[in-house]
Amino acid sequence: MTHFYDARGNVYGVVSPAFLREQGIDLADTAAQAARDRQAWAAAAIASECGWGSTPRPPAAKAHRCDGLLVGPFQVEPPFDLLIVNTDGTLAERSGNGLTIFAQALTDQGLMTAASELRVHHDQPGGASPVTTWVEPAVYERVAGFWLALGQPTFGPLAVGASDVGNAGLSHISALAAINPHWAQSQFVRVGNPHCVTLVEHASALPDNAEMQQPALFEPLQAIAFAPPVGRGQPCAAGVNLQWATRESDNRVIARVFERGEGPTASSGTSASAVACAAWRAGWVAAGEVAVVMPGGTAPVRLQANADTLLSVSLFGTARRHTS
Repeated sequence: MTHFYDARGNVYGVVSPAFLREQGIDLADTAAQAARDRQAWAAAAIASECGWGSTPRPPAAKAHRCDGLLVGPFQVEPPFDLLIVNTDGTLAERSGNGLTIFAQALTDQGLMTAASELRVHHDQPGGASPVTTWVEPAVYERVAGFWLALGQPTFGPLAVGASDVGNAGLSHISALAAINPHWAQSQFVRVGNPHCVTLVEHASALPDNAEMQQPALFEPLQAIAFAPPVGRGQPCAAGVNLQWATRESDNRVIARVFERGEGPTASSGTSASAVACAAWRAGWVAAGEVAVVMPGGTAPVRLQANADTLLSVSLFGTARRHTS
């Protein structure tokens, strides 16, 4: 069966390939082949496992009971292969909260007993598959969880496949600025998956999650964030995760998130990491530990830098079984 987990308000279902096959969903034996066959099974898996089913849909709730589906593991010992399925049926290259949840699920199953490599297979253009993440069980501020090593981030339009935005410094996304003139400066960041972090001076310019669920704001943001045919694929043909960030204090940043393939979310681990990286590049924060505050909770992010080069970014996360 599918078990649901919560990581800072981000809820994913975790399901084994064998269980999906039992539901009549034709899934390949390997994650690599399943990623290549995504169009043949992913929408059916989301409909089967992420719908509300017999549970009444709460007022103002999103169309699905979770933010996506984690399919795996495809083997019983590390490295562990998995697929991250967005609720629109597309595959994601990486999800910080999703990988935290998957690590917790592996731990609960007795499969992950030490630091392990998680390998996410996908079919997104412009990036290698699988995307690997080293996950280490750890205790942070007396809370048990996991540190995820996300590697070295890259910056700028070329890093995310963006077009028509220039290639120097901060980018101007005309479609974002048309929605809100305060959304005029954005930093593209890739941390295994693509992000567009819009930097604003005041918290009042951050979008509200409830407002982002309403058609008047959801639809124009979806057009920017989602790949065709749902979105326009501009400025990024493969779509892009959207974030907004503002400074709160030294090494503390407030953020909001609109995910490619999903929409507004309470939190996102890779989004928090991208926000911390963009804030460092803008001179808002120093290397070391950065707190990224989202509606679902605060994400601790560690940045390692050498002079003007950001060498690596790591994310700490915890997850628990979701019972609702």
